[in-house]
Amino acid sequence: MKVLLLGVGLQGKAALHDLHANPAVQWVVAADRDGAALRAYVAAQGFGNRVSCTACDADEPDQVDRLFAHRPDVAIDLMPSQYQRLVAESALRHGVHLVNTFYTSPEVRELDGPARSAGVAILPEFGLDPGIDLVLLGRALACLDDIREIRSYGAGLPEPAAADNPLRYKVTWTFEGVLRTYRRVARYIRDGAVVEVGADDVFNPAHVHRVAVDGLGELEAYPNGDATRYLDAVGPAAGLGLMARYTLRWPGHCAFWKALVDLHLLDPEPVVVDGVAVDRLRYLARALEPHLRLGDGERDIAMVRIETVGRRDGRPARAVHQVIDRRDLATGLTAMSRTVGFTAGIGAQMIVDGRIAGRGVLSPVRDVPYEQLVSELRRRHIEVTEVIGPGESAG
Repeated sequence: MKVLLLGVGLQGKAALHDLHANPAVQWVVAADRDGAALRAYVAAQGFGNRVSCTACDADEPDQVDRLFAHRPDVAIDLMPSQYQRLVAESALRHGVHLVNTFYTSPEVRELDGPARSAGVAILPEFGLDPGIDLVLLGRALACLDDIREIRSYGAGLPEPAAADNPLRYKVTWTFEGVLRTYRRVARYIRDGAVVEVGADDVFNPAHVHRVAVDGLGELEAYPNGDATRYLDAVGPAAGLGLMARYTLRWPGHCAFWKALVDLHLLDPEPVVVDGVAVDRLRYLARALEPHLRLGDGERDIAMVRIETVGRRDGRPARAVHQVIDRRDLATGLTAMSRTVGFTAGIGAQMIVDGRIAGRGVLSPVRDVPYEQLVSELRRRHIEVTEVIGPGESAG
């Protein structure tokens, strides 16, 4: 298997580790905007001659397109999401399969027909969330009949021993990105209708609930993201009482950020200080992030959990499908980077060896075989649990 890896940040480093450890991978061309830093990292890791490095500025489309001249079997795109269409079009033009971790843009969806005709697989949304959670959703849909409720949870947080600051939170990706998710509208389905939670209201106690997780204890959940984007994958919404997505944090997190929202510290409008317009979120990110970094000996936790309620064999049933991972201190790779980067690498391998057989723009819900993914994650010491039993709504 020959792989083109575009973007070698936190998730890209995890993907590179995984690809290098896979004897089926003959070579990897790794490309990043900072080519010098990439070469230094690869040399420090002792990856050897199976990994070659190159600089690539995606703002210069020809640079991306030229990388496909290496004739890889598959490309993994872990660059910023604004380049996903550019990369997808280059992959299709060169007849190369593609995996990325982004929510699928309308422009990429339009490539479905041409990709099918060319025999090319484009697998988007294949990291942790989105990614593993969608495969778990597909499994849940197959396990229960007449599903009435779907709750999807995602979490990236420090393990209890590392949750030692007032936020009980530490950064595993860009803190500015986290803050911007705190200011986006959430949408979910209740009784067949779309319910919208405004950006000022996601931390309102009326929208926050607690979830008990074995091995972790109680976490609090707040609505985050747009659950309606998965209606096509789930099927007709008739009879669906609830479909919602939540983020999990340690208790107290929502109350803290609700106070900051009420004080307008997360407002999108800049505040003028001594004649200079200051972006509030960027300021908060720059001011707080240095004090919220994981220490070398500290571990983060990455988690996705799908709870479904419906019927099984004519009786009320409840299913919980879950993945929990922790940082690997030996490699330094965080749980968040492992569950995103490793998963993207697994997707690339499964396309090339035929375990993912579909072509066109694929969906992890319907096109990725659950048992095969579980087996690959387990090889990387990432466990998937499945619990199905009698049950009613969690309320």
